[in-house]
Amino acid sequence: MNKRKFITLLGSAAAWPLAARAQQGDRVRRIGVLMAGEETDPTAKARVSAFTQALAVFGWIDGRNVRIDLRWHGDDINRIPALAQELVGLKPDAILTNGTPPTAAVQRETRTIPIVFANVADPVASGLVERLDRPTGNVTGFATFEASLGGKWLELLSEIAPGLKRAAIMFNPDTNPGSVYMPSFETAARSLKVTPITTPVHDDAEIETAVIALGREPGAGLVVLSGVFMTAHRAPIIVAAARNNVPAVYSRSEFVRDGGLLSYGTDQV
Repeated sequence: MNKRKFITLLGSAAAWPLAARAQQGDRVRRIGVLMAGEETDPTAKARVSAFTQALAVFGWIDGRNVRIDLRWHGDDINRIPALAQELVGLKPDAILTNGTPPTAAVQRETRTIPIVFANVADPVASGLVERLDRPTGNVTGFATFEASLGGKWLELLSEIAPGLKRAAIMFNPDTNPGSVYMPSFETAARSLKVTPITTPVHDDAEIETAVIALGREPGAGLVVLSGVFMTAHRAPIIVAAARNNVPAVYSRSEFVRDGGLLSYGTDQV
């Protein structure tokens, strides 16, 4: 191939995205979105806004050349299967999911529509993909946490609370099993000479009971995992920790913005 022909082809390739963008008006594309959290939650709304703004940068404008079908399941995981079935039934060109339960539910409904997930702790352990470097199938996305963070959260907690003797790791097993982080959490606990405590919770009453029990003895701390339940119930967790003088580290920054002590994790927006 001569130089002139190569430059011509290169120029054509560079112009292709613009040409494709100009043709987007031929058919309105459809994107299904299954979001965790409540529609009124400012943090959840910020994530949706970031998504639509990024689409606009690439020329996809909601209501013009793309239609976004948005569904919220709140903190009720029992609603997820029906919402997943509803979205797949709309036959979208692609589906965005937020969290492990929504992604798994949509994957059960379709093996052909492309699914992009955000905020999945361990997609391999969850059975969503076979491996990280080659996901295969119709699912791909972002793993926002890794197993070693269990130990990192405990180390940060011990730095901010030097007298730490016992540390509970709190999670809802229905939305985040917590097993991904336990090996590194327990390894860090042995190194720091801290007694590890596993604390599964399912409602506000169990949260209150667990934090009160921690606060009864000095030297207790709390690690709060991610998940739609924990995020939706962050207010009672933060209040209980403050009322019982229990230092806590969280996986998401919205906990700190709402009054929590410390967080370490990804900026999901």
